[in-house]
Amino acid sequence: IKKKQQDVLGFLEANKIGFEEKDIAANEENRKWMRENVPENSRPATGYPLPPQIFNESQYRGDYDAFFEARENNAVYAFLGLAAPPGSK
Repeated sequence: IKKKQQDVLGFLEANKIGFEEKDIAANEENRKWMRENVPENSRPATGYPLPPQIFNESQYRGDYDAFFEARENNAVYAFLGLAAPPGSK
């Protein structure tokens, strides 16, 4: 989990994409919010969704696998629901 979180954070920082990291291990409110806001069809069959889960404000964008796929397809800005900067895809 930690490696996946670091991968997402590193990408966002390298591309100067603003973000707010929410710690669900130390903050019960954040954990509850994440669990309640991951859509039913994106939840595992058993248990709770594991981090990282990616949101744009309160809009769910996907999990690490969806982020990784978007990155591989040069579609991260669309995945995040952001306008791509000039000169990028």
